[in-house]
Amino acid sequence: MSVSELACVYSALILHDAGVNITADKMATLVKAAGVSIEPIWTNLFARALAGKDIGALISNVGSGAAAAGAGAAAGGGAAAGGGGEAVEDKKEEKEEKKEESEEESDDDMGFGLFD
Repeated sequence: MSVSELACVYSALILHDAGVNITADKMATLVKAAGVSIEPIWTNLFARALAGKDIGALISNVGSGAAAAGAGAAAGGGAAAGGGGEAVEDKKEEKEEKKEESEEESDDDMGFGLFD
């Protein structure tokens, strides 16, 4: 990420945290106060991209967007094919089983425990 992008992201987060509407002018003021020089287009782009978005929801769902989109597509495709919803449930059960196995194996990897 470039310095310009980071400055815009941080200024948007500061404005959100303060409960202030995110506008290009307010972002530019914060960036200027931080001593960073950027082209005005960056603040305009970020302000337009974030207009009407729930920034709190974006922050709390970082990393889950791709997984949710994939699960939604699988569920949608399964519903269209008829009976595909069971395949999604099977995959979830398999993932849970793999997690349980990996937790049990983690102690055996070294051959000894921390307090042995």
